[in-house]
Amino acid sequence: MDDQELYASRLELVDFLIEALHDVPDEEFVADLLSGDLEVPEDEVNVPLDHGFDELRAFVDENADREPAAVRDELEREYTRVFVGPRPPVVAHETYYRDDMDYLGEGLAKVEASYGAAGWSPPEDYPEEDDFVAVELAFLRHLIDRQRRGAEEAVGFERVFLDEHALQWVEPFVTDLRDLTDSRFFVAVASIYEGVLRFEDELVAQMV
Repeated sequence: MDDQELYASRLELVDFLIEALHDVPDEEFVADLLSGDLEVPEDEVNVPLDHGFDELRAFVDENADREPAAVRDELEREYTRVFVGPRPPVVAHETYYRDDMDYLGEGLAKVEASYGAAGWSPPEDYPEEDDFVAVELAFLRHLIDRQRRGAEEAVGFERVFLDEHALQWVEPFVTDLRDLTDSRFFVAVASIYEGVLRFEDELVAQMV
């Protein structure tokens, strides 16, 4: 795999996670998923990523003969139960999981400062605060895309963001999501998210 293929794979995985977590997955996303459009590597990458791919393949196999609209409706109910509530069991915000930050308090400014240092602002159409998991993933995508286009400083921004933010809360978040969801799809998403961050951590360590 050459550098551009690696960048494409990194971006595709982050795009998948954004689609899965930013809001209820839409019918087009589900149809593409069930048709096998998301390519996953056959070779081993790391333990959580491999587990996530296995769970995702199993989810696709279980639902391959169903109408995408019906699968999407099930995912909507589960996404709403898990992430929206009332009283959602999983609160997908960095400041919720950080012991050194108050939930949606001053820690939110630290997350936003990390974005600002890289000259990035969150998309206005995201329905949640700036420490929401999908917003952080959108920032990660921005940094990977800048690296793809040759911006070497984006590697340093990613190193800082991973160390000071994303890696600080991934483990308790994905543990909650795996334990508290009733959907194999979201079990897969939890493991893929953990595996993507582990992969990015190892890759960026080689680049700085």
